[in-house]
Amino acid sequence: MAETVLVKPELIRWAIERSRLPVGDLAKTFPKLKEWQGGEKTPTAKQLEEFAKKTMTPLGYFFLDSPPDETLPIPDFRTIGDTPIKRPSPNLIETLQAMQRRQAWMREYVIDDGQDPLQFVASAKNVRNVASLAARIRGALGLNTDWAETLPTWEVALRTLHNSAERNGILVARSGVVGLNNHRPLDPEEFRGFVLCDGYAPLVFVNGADSKSAQMFTLAHELVHLWIERNALFNLIKMMPHSDDTERFCNQVAAEFLVPGHKLSERWNNVRATNDRFKTIAGWFKVSPVVAARRALDLGLIGKQEFFAFYEQDQAEWRGKKADEKKKEKKGGPNFYDVQDVRLGKRFAYAVVRAAREGRLLYREAYHLTDLKGETFDRYANRLLQRMKDERR
Repeated sequence: MAETVLVKPELIRWAIERSRLPVGDLAKTFPKLKEWQGGEKTPTAKQLEEFAKKTMTPLGYFFLDSPPDETLPIPDFRTIGDTPIKRPSPNLIETLQAMQRRQAWMREYVIDDGQDPLQFVASAKNVRNVASLAARIRGALGLNTDWAETLPTWEVALRTLHNSAERNGILVARSGVVGLNNHRPLDPEEFRGFVLCDGYAPLVFVNGADSKSAQMFTLAHELVHLWIERNALFNLIKMMPHSDDTERFCNQVAAEFLVPGHKLSERWNNVRATNDRFKTIAGWFKVSPVVAARRALDLGLIGKQEFFAFYEQDQAEWRGKKADEKKKEKKGGPNFYDVQDVRLGKRFAYAVVRAAREGRLLYREAYHLTDLKGETFDRYANRLLQRMKDERR
């Protein structure tokens, strides 16, 4: 009979709560879970390893005297209603740690390459004029006030903004899962994105599980953080920002960046009497209808009651579309290698591939940074290098 491992029951209970997995589902895998929780029995070493893996908990945590206080390394401006979110999920923690590793490597890489620090990072610390900063960010990214209106879809607009940011030295990663694990989806209700400021390798992460139009607002919001140099973790419940003044300012600038106030005010009379006015506005500026409605609220064109009524209606429609999208994904999703350009960001991926091919980076380290291994990494590297070559022609 295998020997059991002494584990305090409060650590078992903490791991379950931390994992956010249903206790009933865990109990099917671990029939003695209730006894572990109560301290009547303890798991074997093998059972504990399996339990740690299932609950996404570092194995060493189970040998502590008490549950650790896991704090995030960046300011947390997430709320549900008016209540701060106290405990981050394992999915969020691991994603944030992975992005920190990428940023640290990229910072060293660009410095070794002799690149100068990016001038726009922290260039607007003392700016408080919303329209002025929105215009400054557009200018730095090579975009004009009409940029989104000239594009056909949200997807194209999001890709354009993503690529513009990368061309200017910003690492942009968009993913809806932890690494390559499709069984560990990221929850948009927990976080929409985060930003890690740095003069050499600023990084923006956008939760790809969110709608494309919502990702557009998240990316714009996090870009503002780079200009004022403030790390942050972001979500947006019912389009209501955190009470922090700077966070509110970033929301205002992001909204102005995407939907210039003077443009919407000028056109409001053309749509105010129509039933689908927010969808029409969304189509103009390539944002979500909720962002369009929130912009109308900010400009005093509608009241809060109308905004929240529309918000609930839009969310119901979005949940229905999300269910339809999942059905389609089961029938066949996008090309795996094309997805990596978005998940990793081409700027970062190209740097890793180049460093590995030049012998500046061990392949095992490249695998760790990208989650791609062996032949999969080589295939992706070859495709990426060819695409980059084609784009330069």
